[in-house]
Amino acid sequence: MLFLQDYIINMPFLTIVSPVYQAELILSELVDRIEVAVVKITNDFEIILVEDCSSDNSWDVIEQIALRNKRVKGIKLSRNFGQHYAITAGLDQSKGEWIVVMDCDLQDQPEEIINLFNKTKEGFDIVLARRIDRKDALAKRLFSKLFYQTLGYLTGSEQDEKVANFGIYRRSVIDAVIGMRESIRYFPTMIKWVGFRSTKLNVDHDERFEGKSAYNLKRLFKLATDIILAYSDKPIRLLIKTGLFISGGSFIIAIVYFVKWLQGDISVLGYTSLIISVWLLSGFIIATLGVVGLYVGKTFEGVKNRPIYIIEKKVND
Repeated sequence: MLFLQDYIINMPFLTIVSPVYQAELILSELVDRIEVAVVKITNDFEIILVEDCSSDNSWDVIEQIALRNKRVKGIKLSRNFGQHYAITAGLDQSKGEWIVVMDCDLQDQPEEIINLFNKTKEGFDIVLARRIDRKDALAKRLFSKLFYQTLGYLTGSEQDEKVANFGIYRRSVIDAVIGMRESIRYFPTMIKWVGFRSTKLNVDHDERFEGKSAYNLKRLFKLATDIILAYSDKPIRLLIKTGLFISGGSFIIAIVYFVKWLQGDISVLGYTSLIISVWLLSGFIIATLGVVGLYVGKTFEGVKNRPIYIIEKKVND
């Protein structure tokens, strides 16, 4: 009896947060598999499903599940804010000592949660799931690899394209992330920024249970641009270096042509070299203004201090 009482007292309270988009046919399977997996750890848990204003019946399904299962909490956003904003909404409502963040498409397998939790017993505050064999389309994998290599170069930090949102996080870690209220949200980079003791655990990655990813090339490119602008000023630094390099080269060329003119080798400056110089410098100036304009635009967006997300409805709150 004493052993049983100690076990009940030491059972952790877990929160599982999953952003939902276009997933009406997945949700019942998702919740069932999460419950089967998590009861091996504790009976004290909550599942927070954040519906990011899908065009299907995802919210109706969440309401139906929540009516039958009080462990399931539903949050419906007023419009499509994006995956990482939906994650923020779920984290803000979470109450667990440990918080699991996972996608809803079942490529992140709920059965891996117990392995992630067991790894925390070694003293880690963060255990990230590392997908050893990604089941995404080839184009998405290639874009992801290119994006993470570029992000790593621009931010001066190590990036792993096999690590995404899936992982388990101590309450203190999530509280630190919640305290970051900037308008551009990208959960993996925010987790990396707050620090704490972290590790990675290799996990199996599954095929998408149903449907296809909502991230097309256009949305991925926009996300990549936002993240790079939000977490790195290196593009501006590179432009400054490029400008100095062009200026130095132009100065050297000017001296060469001036010496040749003094020696009488040049009587009329070439039209071709003039046109090339004008176009080259004009293009560089326009590109520089464009990059600076993007940073100014993101700054303007941030100082408006609008809500990161807006909740339209809740269920089982």
